[in-house]
Amino acid sequence: MSDPDVTARKPQLERNSTRDSAVSSSTSVNSSPGETPLQSPSSTSLSSLDSNDEIRSKLAGMGKLLDTYGNEFEIPDFTIKQIRDAIPPHCFKRSAIKGLYYVARDIASLATVFYLTHAYLTPENVPSKLARGALWGLYSFVQGLFATGLWVLAHECGHQSFSPSKILNDTVGWICHSALLVPYFSWKISHGKHHKATGHIERDMVFVPKTRDEYVTRYKLHDFAELVEETPIASMIHMVGQQLLGWPLYLFFNVTGHNCHERQSEGRGKGKHNGIGGGVSHFDPSSPLYESKDAHLILLSDLGLAIAGGTLYYLGSTFGWANLAVWYFLPYLWVNHWLVAITYLQHTDPSLPHYESQAWNFARGAAATIDREFGFIGRQLLHGIIETHVLHHYVSTIPFYNADEATEAIKPIMGKHYRSDTKGGSIGFLKSMWRSTRMCHWVEPSEGAEGEGKGVLFFRNRNGLGVPPQKMEVAKMQAKA
Repeated sequence: MSDPDVTARKPQLERNSTRDSAVSSSTSVNSSPGETPLQSPSSTSLSSLDSNDEIRSKLAGMGKLLDTYGNEFEIPDFTIKQIRDAIPPHCFKRSAIKGLYYVARDIASLATVFYLTHAYLTPENVPSKLARGALWGLYSFVQGLFATGLWVLAHECGHQSFSPSKILNDTVGWICHSALLVPYFSWKISHGKHHKATGHIERDMVFVPKTRDEYVTRYKLHDFAELVEETPIASMIHMVGQQLLGWPLYLFFNVTGHNCHERQSEGRGKGKHNGIGGGVSHFDPSSPLYESKDAHLILLSDLGLAIAGGTLYYLGSTFGWANLAVWYFLPYLWVNHWLVAITYLQHTDPSLPHYESQAWNFARGAAATIDREFGFIGRQLLHGIIETHVLHHYVSTIPFYNADEATEAIKPIMGKHYRSDTKGGSIGFLKSMWRSTRMCHWVEPSEGAEGEGKGVLFFRNRNGLGVPPQKMEVAKMQAKA
C-alpha cells in the first residue's frame, strides 16, 4: 500500500545548468581541501583525466543510475578548485567582532526570555494552571530555538569559521557547547571526520544508512522477500524515538555513525562496535573515534561537561528539580530535536546518493547533501545552518553570514548537482521528515548500474514508494560481479 502524501509530490530540486568550463589538471576532487580559508587547490586532476570528454566517457560506463524518485542520476564532474574559485574572496573573511556579537545576541535572548517568563508568568498574573502550563511550554520551545542558535555558533567555532583566532574559537566553542552538555572537542574531532568522508558508506560519521543486507539482518529475516510494508504508526514511532533519543545515543554509543572500527589506524577498534557496551563513545579517550594524540582534548571536553553538570546540580538543589526541568531540560530536549532533525534532513533524502569506496571522492560526497528552507527561524535564529549546508560541506571555514552569497556563487558550477528542497518553507521542512522516514530505509545499487556505478547507492524502502528494490536475483549477481 502506497503513502498518498509521499507519492503525490516530488520536491522540485533547484538544478541550474552546468557552466561550461574545462577541468583543471591541477585540482583534485579525491581528497578534502585543507581546513583553511585560503583558496589553495590541490595537485592532481579528477581521477588523473585530462579532458571533459574522458570524464564523460568514464561516467557513461557506470550504467543507468536512478534515485528513489526514479530520476536518472549523474556523477558530479566539477572540481574543488572550480568551486573555490567561484566564491568571492570576501566571503572567506571571518570576523571575531561579528562572531562575538551573535553569541552575545543569543545569550541575551535566552536571558531575556527567562527573566520575562519567570517574573511575569506567576499565579498572580495568570491564575489558570492550564494557561500557565501552556505558556511554560511555549517558553521551552522558544528557549530551545535560541539555544540551538547558540549550538550552531559553537559549531562555527569547531570549524574555525567563527574568527581568525583558533584560541578564541575553541574557547568560545568549549564554553557554549559545555553549557549545552555537548563534549566540544570530542564532537569537533568526529564532526571533522564526517566532513572529510561525507557520503562514504564505510567512513562517514553521521546518519550512515544501512545497506540492504544490514537492514535484513537488523530485522532478523532469512530473506529479503520476508519484508512487509512498515505501517505509518511504526514509522511515526521510529521518527519520534529518533528525535527524542538520537542525539544522546549518538554521543554515548555512536548510533548512526559508521561501524567499521576495525580499520582504526592505531588498532583501537579491534572488537569494538556501535551500541551499548561496544566501546565506541564520544566521552572515552580510548574510543576508536579518536587517536591517542586526542586524549587530552577528550578529557577537556569531559571536564566541561563535569562543570556544567555540577552547575545544574547546584541549581536543582537550590531552586528545585521541577523548576530546573522546566527552565533547562525541556528546552534541552528541543535542542536535541532540532539537531537531529537538521542533520538527518541534510543527509537523508530520496534524491541523495551514498558511495562505496571505489566510487567515492570528496567532491561527490560533498554534493550528496541538500539545502532546505526554514524561513525566519532558520535564517535568523538558527544562523542559516539549514539553508546553506551544501556550501558548508565544500568550504566549512566560510562564516554563516557570508554563506548565502557563497552558495549563489557555486550554484552555476554545481549545475544540476546542486540540490535544494525549499517548497513549503518551514512546513515543507517538517513534511520532509515524514517523507524521508517513509522512503529512506536502506541503500543499494541501481538495477542498471555497471562498473563503478555499482558503488553508487540510493535509498530504497519496504513501503512500495518510488523505485522498487532490486529483485533478489539481480542483487546477488551484482554482489558477485
